[in-house]
Amino acid sequence: MSSVLLLNLAWQISTLALVALGLAIVFGKLGIMNMAHGEFVMIGAYAPVITASLGLPGWLQLPVCLLTVAAVALVLERTIIRHLYGRMFDSLLATWGIAILLREAVELIFGRGYQSVNPPIAGTLSLFGAEYPAYRVAVIAGILAGFAVLYWWNARSRVATRIKAMVGNPDLAQAIGIDTARLSAGAFVFGCTTAGLAGLILAPTIRIEPMMGLDYLIRSFFALVVGGLGSLEGLAIGAGVIAGTQSVLGAVASQTHGYLAVLILSILFLWLKPDGLRSSSR
Repeated sequence: MSSVLLLNLAWQISTLALVALGLAIVFGKLGIMNMAHGEFVMIGAYAPVITASLGLPGWLQLPVCLLTVAAVALVLERTIIRHLYGRMFDSLLATWGIAILLREAVELIFGRGYQSVNPPIAGTLSLFGAEYPAYRVAVIAGILAGFAVLYWWNARSRVATRIKAMVGNPDLAQAIGIDTARLSAGAFVFGCTTAGLAGLILAPTIRIEPMMGLDYLIRSFFALVVGGLGSLEGLAIGAGVIAGTQSVLGAVASQTHGYLAVLILSILFLWLKPDGLRSSSR
C-alpha cells in the first residue's frame, strides 16, 4: 500500500469521523434522527463564500461559520426540535422537511452553481516519501487533537456527566434539578455546529453547492450503523470501516465499487448486528 493511499485513508477517516460526530450526538443523545445534518455541513462549507461576499477578511471564516450554523440550529431547536425529543420517526419527517427548506434557501441566495475556495495553507509536505498537501496534514492533526480533547471532556466534565444522566433517565435527571431542556438545546446546537465546522474544513477540497449535504448524511449514518451509538470509540471504528472500505476499493477498483461495498456492508450490519460493533445503551 503506497504512502499516498495511506495518507488519503487517514484523511478520509478523520474527516468522516468529524462529519459524523454531530449526527452521533444528536441521534445518540437526543433521539433525533437529524435528516438535515448534511445541510449543516453545507452551510459550514458556504462560510468562506459568505465571508467573501460580505467583504470580511479571510480569518473571520471560522467565526462566521460557527455563528451562522449555531444561529440556524438554535432557531430550529427553539421552534421545532424541542418538541420532538425521543420521537424518532416524527423527527425524521420534520428534519427532512427542514433539509429541503435549507437547501432551497441557500440556492435562492447563492444559486445552483458550484463554488470553490482556496485552502488557507498552501504547498505540500514530504511524509513517508510522498508529497502530500500541507492543508490536509494540518486538518488530520487538528481532528486527532480535537477528538482527544473531546474524549477527555466526555470522561471528566460535569456537564458530560449530566448529559449521560439525562440520556439514561430524563425524568429522574429533571427531578434532581438538572435543566434537561437547556442541556438538550446545547447538545443539539453543538452537534449541528460540529457539522458546520466539518463543512468549513472540507470546503477547500470539494465543490460547494446546495445539494452537497446528502452524501455526507448517508455516509455519516453508515458510520453510526457500523460503529454503534453512544461512544467515541464506536464512532471512530465506524468511520474507519466505512471510509477505509470506500477509499481502498475506490483506489483499486472504482468509486462505484466503493459505494456499493459500503452499502452492502451497512445493510449486513443492520441485519446481523443492528447495535454496531461498539455501542452503549441510551
